[in-house]
Amino acid sequence: MSLTIYHNPRCSKSRQALSILEDSGVDTIVVEYLKAPPGGSEIESIAEMLGLNVSALLRKGEQAYKDAADLPPEDDDAALAAWITRHPSVLQRPIVVDAGAGKAVIGRPPERVRELISP
Repeated sequence: MSLTIYHNPRCSKSRQALSILEDSGVDTIVVEYLKAPPGGSEIESIAEMLGLNVSALLRKGEQAYKDAADLPPEDDDAALAAWITRHPSVLQRPIVVDAGAGKAVIGRPPERVRELISP
């Protein structure tokens, strides 16, 4: 099993989720999404694995969201996913993905990542 965490090392919840993954011994791929943002289709895929619309992946308290002059309609998943790629600070964090199982969780609280570790 290999899990991917979309990680922000400055975020305490993200660090806690990563620690849980590391302590479990699961093979973990760490993507620092602020440095290497996922593409629009990847964001759409993550939203689908979460069972959510792309708009649910927005951190609406972030300044980049509040100041956005180019925000597309929130019901346009493709356009919104492409926008998040250009403004990765608005992406919920941490997100942990088990691509093999087609599942993902948002690690808030961080303990939620255990859902992907334990059957």
